[in-house]
Amino acid sequence: MKSRDRSLKRIPVDQLRLGMFVTEFCGSWMDHPFWSTKFKLENPADLRTIRDSAITEVWIDTARGLDVANGEASVASETAAQTEARIERELHEAATAAPTESARVSLEAEVARAAAICGKARQAVTAMFSEARMGGAIDTEQLDPLVEEISGSVIRNPGALISLARLKSQDDYTYMHSVAVCGLMVSLARKLGLDEAATREAGMAGLVHDVGKATVSLDILNKPGKLTDEEFAHMKAHPVNGHALLLEGGTAGDIPLDVALHHHEKVDGSGYPHRLDDSNISLYARMGAVCDVYDAITSDRPYKAGWDPATAIRRMNEWSKGHFDPKVFQAFVKTVGIYPVGSLVRLESGLLAVVTEVDTQKLLTPKVKTVYCTRRQQRMRNTAVDLAAAGTQDRIVGWEDPEQWGFPELNELWAGEAAVQQQRRGAA
Repeated sequence: MKSRDRSLKRIPVDQLRLGMFVTEFCGSWMDHPFWSTKFKLENPADLRTIRDSAITEVWIDTARGLDVANGEASVASETAAQTEARIERELHEAATAAPTESARVSLEAEVARAAAICGKARQAVTAMFSEARMGGAIDTEQLDPLVEEISGSVIRNPGALISLARLKSQDDYTYMHSVAVCGLMVSLARKLGLDEAATREAGMAGLVHDVGKATVSLDILNKPGKLTDEEFAHMKAHPVNGHALLLEGGTAGDIPLDVALHHHEKVDGSGYPHRLDDSNISLYARMGAVCDVYDAITSDRPYKAGWDPATAIRRMNEWSKGHFDPKVFQAFVKTVGIYPVGSLVRLESGLLAVVTEVDTQKLLTPKVKTVYCTRRQQRMRNTAVDLAAAGTQDRIVGWEDPEQWGFPELNELWAGEAAVQQQRRGAA
């Protein structure tokens, strides 16, 4: 695992000043209107925007910009490397806290069927948004068969559909995001032990949670640069607007209505639209918050590239104390793994490998395909390795950033070229 450079410091936003180089916001990237999280702070308006946002802390690089003033200390006494080590330890504890159920079929066996379901779901959700934009009513009962199909795929293998839906195009984001959150909600509901009816409603909630974005201008949804304050305020109205659309349709149950309205609330009371505190956020809205953020930050957007799955899980763990319900987040980690499908990991042998399948009973020992030898510094023949198999000596020692290694075909390695191409054709 690569540690952060010693020049990185985590500071509160009230210590932020012009001339500093910001490398990361400590919080969801959806809480601020910046298209990039790495830039030198030179515009006073940008400084005001950061301080007025929900972001309370940032990482700065003192080698590329100014340091904190004399007498001011950084937020954490731990170093950046210690922060990463702590996150890794906490995630391992979450992954091993309790035994969980295993997948019924292999990812390889499910991925083609999941790709077909994604294609059908894309059409249905696109039609739902188009109907809402034209003022039509949203009939959630018509979506029941689709939720059943998505649920069936998740039950057969959670990683297939959820990971495929992540491979959405930037233009396709709003629609396939709904499909991905549906699958994540079903998987999380099962992990939490909810009954069949509640699980089905949780899936429906995921499918319609962002329907309020049908009221947001496409120019704002797809804007490649920084949103203005007015545009950001318009975007943040989508939970209230979505709730109103579902109420008008008259077929949505209490759970989808609640999640549509409250999936951006946070347990520390800093969310929106109602700034609910911990005691007033339902279990389903807490679930929706986790699932929505995970898919959002692992997807390419018009204004920023998505993180790889393992990076996303680690960053979410870092935010989780104020953003997410800790128990719900721990259950989510058991759902997708601390090294989710598609993650690039370093093995004890010095090999780099992509995670191809996660067994929910063995989250620390997934199936992988080796791609690179760090000792010889060269690509190698892709070899499938089951780290949980008897006699396997290798193990994961950390995660790696794919951008730093330049492996463009990681998705093909875990999903297969045919499934990836099918996803890309559907998004075209």
